[in-house]
Amino acid sequence: MLKKLFSHTAIYGLAPQVTKVASFFSLPLITSELTDIDYGVAGVLTAYTSALSVFSMIGLRVVLVNSFFKSPNFYKWGWRQIYGFLSLWNIIYSFLLATLIYFIVPEEAFNNRYLIVFLNIGPILFFGPTSNLCSTYYQLKQMPLQIAIRTIILGVLSVGLNILFIVHYKLGYMGWFWSSFIVGVLRNLSYFFPLNYILKLTPIFNFKWRYIRSALKISLPMVPHYYSSYLLESSDKLIMDVMKVPTANIGRYNIAYTVGKFTNSLGTASGLAVGPLLNGYYKKNDDKSAAGLIFILQISFLIITFILSIWMKELFGLLIKNVELASMYYLGVIIVMAYNYRPMYFGANAKLMYIEKTNLLWRVTFGAGIINLLLNICFIPIFGFEVAAYTTFVSYMVMGYSGYYFKVFSDNSDAKFYPMFWLFLTIILTVFAKITVEFEQEYKIFISLITLGIGTLFIYKINNKIHAI
Repeated sequence: MLKKLFSHTAIYGLAPQVTKVASFFSLPLITSELTDIDYGVAGVLTAYTSALSVFSMIGLRVVLVNSFFKSPNFYKWGWRQIYGFLSLWNIIYSFLLATLIYFIVPEEAFNNRYLIVFLNIGPILFFGPTSNLCSTYYQLKQMPLQIAIRTIILGVLSVGLNILFIVHYKLGYMGWFWSSFIVGVLRNLSYFFPLNYILKLTPIFNFKWRYIRSALKISLPMVPHYYSSYLLESSDKLIMDVMKVPTANIGRYNIAYTVGKFTNSLGTASGLAVGPLLNGYYKKNDDKSAAGLIFILQISFLIITFILSIWMKELFGLLIKNVELASMYYLGVIIVMAYNYRPMYFGANAKLMYIEKTNLLWRVTFGAGIINLLLNICFIPIFGFEVAAYTTFVSYMVMGYSGYYFKVFSDNSDAKFYPMFWLFLTIILTVFAKITVEFEQEYKIFISLITLGIGTLFIYKINNKIHAI
């Protein structure tokens, strides 16, 4: 189990990290050609487009996953109907997205608004849910290399295109949009042939409305659940824009996510790896092993994020060749440590998804998103844009741990997850990281080694306990 968890997480996680490493090395080149206005324009547009992105799949991925495990001999019929329905729905979704982008483009980018609209909706309009369906199939079949190879090739290509458009052609923020469009088209093309011709998962446009309605009853409660990701990760920049925070300050806040994006991608990778394993345990009613798996993942996250956080000042100084932007490292610490909510979040929510209590999931995730939104509205005018990092941390902790306190969770699980212990440990390590980031490097080396040693020891003990069950 441990070998599969780490090997699949490594494959899912290493693939985007190859891109991240390449992106890190490109930062000194790119940041020398960009301004806080460029980061601000990109941040504002990302904030608004993320507000609609959850509606592209309208939660139907949970139906795909559940049918794969619960109807292994008949799931393709259902997948093909969902493929057909989503292909038509994405035409409507593209129109809504285009309308939104047209009206919210910042003043600094007015001259490029039509091109920005096209570059954002093009891959969706042309290919619909192709990449989502095919990558979900490979994940559930535990074939991570199929996803990883595409991620590496397209990720490195994206970095190269960013350098080409931003450094060579001096396109500024438009360089990101051009590279995203090209990579989006190529990603969908790479999945189109295997999905439609090898796997024979062609869309059924004459789908059964009864089946679609049944699927939507399960999936629509997931929309607020998935929407929480937007409220937690992007709504802060939207609130800043509405409150007329200068685009330059939004850009400074956006750069604080430089290392946070690495942590977020690691969380996504671990979710792809741990999801099938957790479902396997839940199918066997082995919740104690599932809990052990979550504990191993939580400890691993705490080790990685804490060590990254205490070295944040050096990382920003190395990667960002803009003194004003590099000074935002102190917010990077809070943002990175916030992502420690992920493992415990997987533990509760994977169980609720498996037993199809999706009507409860949105209360956890959407509620946390609303908390983040309200805190930003209240505190950004008082304390400035920097406070958004702290409100995000609080909201992530709410989302990560509140799922364990639903009665339906305790009624369907005989394992103890100790949510309050992990919450307090995360808070303590975050405070310590905030202090330690200013220490001399020799002290940071010592603290990093001690953290790695203690964490590894606990992972080893928990793994042995799981195998003894």
